[in-house]
Amino acid sequence: MQYTIPNLLTSFRMILVPVFVVVFYLPVSWANQVASIIFMVAAITDWFDGYLARKLNQTSAFGAFLDPVADKVMVAVALVLLVDRNPTDYHSAFMTIAAVIIIGREITISALREWMAEIGSRNSVAVSIIGKIKTTAQMTAIVWLLFAQPLLGVPLVEIGFILLYIAVFLTLWSMIDYISAALPALKE
Repeated sequence: MQYTIPNLLTSFRMILVPVFVVVFYLPVSWANQVASIIFMVAAITDWFDGYLARKLNQTSAFGAFLDPVADKVMVAVALVLLVDRNPTDYHSAFMTIAAVIIIGREITISALREWMAEIGSRNSVAVSIIGKIKTTAQMTAIVWLLFAQPLLGVPLVEIGFILLYIAVFLTLWSMIDYISAALPALKE
Protein backbone atom coordinates (compact mmCIF):
# COMPACT_ATOMS: atom_id res chain seq x y z
CA MET A 1 0.00 0.00 0.00
CA GLN A 2 1.22 3.47 -0.88
CA TYR A 3 0.77 5.99 1.93
CA THR A 4 -0.88 8.70 -0.14
CA ILE A 5 -3.51 11.13 1.10
CA PRO A 6 -6.29 9.42 -0.93
CA ASN A 7 -5.36 5.97 0.44
CA LEU A 8 -5.20 7.31 3.99
CA LEU A 9 -8.65 8.90 3.58
CA THR A 10 -10.08 5.63 2.26
CA SER A 11 -8.48 3.69 5.15
CA PHE A 12 -9.85 6.28 7.59
CA ARG A 13 -13.33 5.67 6.13
CA MET A 14 -12.99 1.95 6.85
CA ILE A 15 -11.90 2.70 10.42
CA LEU A 16 -14.99 4.90 10.85
CA VAL A 17 -17.34 1.94 10.24
CA PRO A 18 -17.02 0.31 13.71
CA VAL A 19 -16.90 3.75 15.36
CA PHE A 20 -20.12 4.63 13.55
CA VAL A 21 -21.83 1.43 14.75
CA VAL A 22 -20.77 1.96 18.38
CA VAL A 23 -21.92 5.59 18.38
CA PHE A 24 -25.24 4.65 16.72
CA TYR A 25 -26.06 2.27 19.61
CA LEU A 26 -24.85 4.48 22.47
CA PRO A 27 -27.68 5.02 24.98
CA VAL A 28 -27.30 8.81 24.94
CA SER A 29 -29.51 11.55 23.53
CA TRP A 30 -26.90 12.80 21.04
CA ALA A 31 -26.04 9.41 19.47
CA ASN A 32 -28.19 9.96 16.34
CA GLN A 33 -26.66 13.32 15.60
CA VAL A 34 -23.05 12.18 16.12
CA ALA A 35 -23.66 9.01 14.05
CA SER A 36 -25.04 11.28 11.33
CA ILE A 37 -21.93 13.46 11.47
CA ILE A 38 -19.64 10.41 11.31
CA PHE A 39 -21.49 9.16 8.24
CA MET A 40 -21.31 12.63 6.67
CA VAL A 41 -17.53 12.75 7.27
CA ALA A 42 -17.24 9.34 5.59
CA ALA A 43 -19.32 10.54 2.62
CA ILE A 44 -17.17 13.66 2.25
CA THR A 45 -13.94 11.63 2.38
CA ASP A 46 -15.42 9.36 -0.30
CA TRP A 47 -15.70 12.30 -2.68
CA PHE A 48 -12.46 13.90 -1.52
CA ASP A 49 -10.22 10.82 -1.83
CA GLY A 50 -11.24 10.24 -5.44
CA TYR A 51 -10.82 13.90 -6.30
CA LEU A 52 -7.35 14.03 -4.70
CA ALA A 53 -6.25 10.77 -6.32
CA ARG A 54 -6.98 12.22 -9.74
CA LYS A 55 -5.81 15.77 -8.99
CA LEU A 56 -2.50 14.70 -7.37
CA ASN A 57 -2.03 11.79 -9.76
CA GLN A 58 -2.01 9.42 -6.79
CA THR A 59 -4.24 6.66 -8.09
CA SER A 60 -3.21 3.20 -6.94
CA ALA A 61 -4.31 -0.41 -7.14
CA PHE A 62 -4.94 -0.34 -3.38
CA GLY A 63 -7.19 2.72 -3.69
CA ALA A 64 -9.00 1.31 -6.71
CA PHE A 65 -9.76 -1.82 -4.67
CA LEU A 66 -10.51 -0.35 -1.23
CA ASP A 67 -12.44 2.80 -2.21
CA PRO A 68 -15.53 1.02 -3.58
CA VAL A 69 -15.37 -1.52 -0.74
CA ALA A 70 -15.32 1.26 1.88
CA ASP A 71 -18.27 2.98 0.17
CA LYS A 72 -20.38 -0.14 -0.02
CA VAL A 73 -19.60 -1.26 3.53
CA MET A 74 -20.44 2.12 5.04
CA VAL A 75 -23.71 2.44 3.10
CA ALA A 76 -24.77 -1.17 3.78
CA VAL A 77 -24.02 -0.84 7.50
CA ALA A 78 -25.92 2.47 7.71
CA LEU A 79 -28.95 1.01 5.92
CA VAL A 80 -29.00 -2.06 8.16
CA LEU A 81 -28.78 0.15 11.26
CA LEU A 82 -31.61 2.35 10.00
CA VAL A 83 -33.78 -0.74 9.36
CA ASP A 84 -32.94 -1.94 12.88
CA ARG A 85 -33.75 1.42 14.51
CA ASN A 86 -37.57 1.08 14.63
CA PRO A 87 -38.60 -2.42 13.60
CA THR A 88 -42.27 -1.79 14.41
CA ASP A 89 -42.49 1.71 12.93
CA TYR A 90 -44.42 2.09 9.66
CA HIS A 91 -41.28 3.57 8.09
CA SER A 92 -39.53 0.25 8.70
CA ALA A 93 -41.15 -1.51 5.72
CA PHE A 94 -40.18 1.34 3.39
CA MET A 95 -36.65 1.42 4.81
CA THR A 96 -36.31 -2.36 4.47
CA ILE A 97 -37.43 -2.31 0.82
CA ALA A 98 -35.00 0.53 0.05
CA ALA A 99 -32.14 -1.22 1.86
CA VAL A 100 -32.75 -4.52 0.04
CA ILE A 101 -32.82 -2.80 -3.36
CA ILE A 102 -29.72 -0.67 -2.72
CA ILE A 103 -27.62 -3.45 -1.16
CA GLY A 104 -28.82 -6.00 -3.73
CA ARG A 105 -27.90 -3.67 -6.59
CA GLU A 106 -24.43 -3.09 -5.14
CA ILE A 107 -23.77 -6.82 -4.90
CA THR A 108 -25.14 -7.43 -8.40
CA ILE A 109 -23.16 -4.64 -10.06
CA SER A 110 -19.95 -5.52 -8.17
CA ALA A 111 -20.24 -9.10 -9.41
CA LEU A 112 -21.03 -7.86 -12.94
CA ARG A 113 -18.00 -5.54 -12.93
CA GLU A 114 -15.75 -8.32 -11.67
CA TRP A 115 -16.97 -10.69 -14.36
CA MET A 116 -16.69 -8.03 -17.08
CA ALA A 117 -13.11 -7.31 -15.94
CA GLU A 118 -12.31 -11.02 -16.25
CA ILE A 119 -13.43 -11.04 -19.87
CA GLY A 120 -11.69 -7.72 -20.61
CA SER A 121 -14.81 -5.57 -20.92
CA ARG A 122 -14.80 -3.63 -17.64
CA ASN A 123 -15.08 -0.25 -19.41
CA SER A 124 -18.56 -1.12 -20.63
CA VAL A 125 -19.76 -1.05 -16.99
CA ALA A 126 -17.88 2.05 -15.84
CA VAL A 127 -19.49 4.44 -13.36
CA SER A 128 -22.06 6.69 -15.04
CA ILE A 129 -23.46 10.11 -14.17
CA ILE A 130 -26.66 8.39 -13.00
CA GLY A 131 -24.58 6.44 -10.49
CA LYS A 132 -22.98 9.64 -9.21
CA ILE A 133 -26.36 11.35 -8.77
CA LYS A 134 -27.68 8.21 -7.06
CA THR A 135 -24.76 8.22 -4.66
CA THR A 136 -25.29 11.89 -3.79
CA ALA A 137 -29.02 11.36 -3.13
CA GLN A 138 -28.31 8.19 -1.18
CA MET A 139 -25.60 9.71 1.03
CA THR A 140 -27.68 12.82 1.76
CA ALA A 141 -30.74 10.70 2.56
CA ILE A 142 -28.80 8.51 4.96
CA VAL A 143 -27.26 11.50 6.77
CA TRP A 144 -30.72 13.03 7.31
CA LEU A 145 -32.35 9.74 8.29
CA LEU A 146 -29.58 9.11 10.81
CA PHE A 147 -29.99 12.60 12.27
CA ALA A 148 -33.57 11.52 13.09
CA GLN A 149 -35.07 14.86 14.07
CA PRO A 150 -35.98 18.19 12.54
CA LEU A 151 -33.22 20.77 12.23
CA LEU A 152 -34.27 24.42 12.42
CA GLY A 153 -37.82 23.34 11.62
CA VAL A 154 -36.78 21.37 8.52
CA PRO A 155 -38.28 17.84 8.59
CA LEU A 156 -35.05 15.98 7.76
CA VAL A 157 -36.49 12.48 8.18
CA GLU A 158 -39.32 13.10 5.72
CA ILE A 159 -36.94 14.72 3.20
CA GLY A 160 -34.51 11.85 3.84
CA PHE A 161 -37.18 9.30 2.87
CA ILE A 162 -37.99 11.23 -0.31
CA LEU A 163 -34.29 11.35 -1.23
CA LEU A 164 -33.89 7.67 -0.36
CA TYR A 165 -36.65 6.74 -2.78
CA ILE A 166 -35.14 8.96 -5.45
CA ALA A 167 -31.90 7.04 -4.79
CA VAL A 168 -33.80 3.73 -5.07
CA PHE A 169 -35.27 4.79 -8.43
CA LEU A 170 -31.79 5.83 -9.67
CA THR A 171 -30.36 2.61 -8.23
CA LEU A 172 -32.72 0.54 -10.35
CA TRP A 173 -32.18 2.77 -13.39
CA SER A 174 -28.39 2.53 -13.15
CA MET A 175 -28.57 -1.23 -12.60
CA ILE A 176 -30.66 -1.61 -15.77
CA ASP A 177 -28.14 0.63 -17.56
CA TYR A 178 -25.19 -1.51 -16.43
CA ILE A 179 -26.90 -4.79 -17.26
CA SER A 180 -27.95 -3.45 -20.67
CA ALA A 181 -24.33 -2.45 -21.38
CA ALA A 182 -23.17 -5.92 -20.38
CA LEU A 183 -25.98 -7.77 -22.16
CA PRO A 184 -24.02 -8.55 -25.36
CA ALA A 185 -21.32 -10.24 -23.29
CA LEU A 186 -23.91 -11.96 -21.08
CA LYS A 187 -25.64 -13.46 -24.15
CA GLU A 188 -22.47 -15.20 -25.32
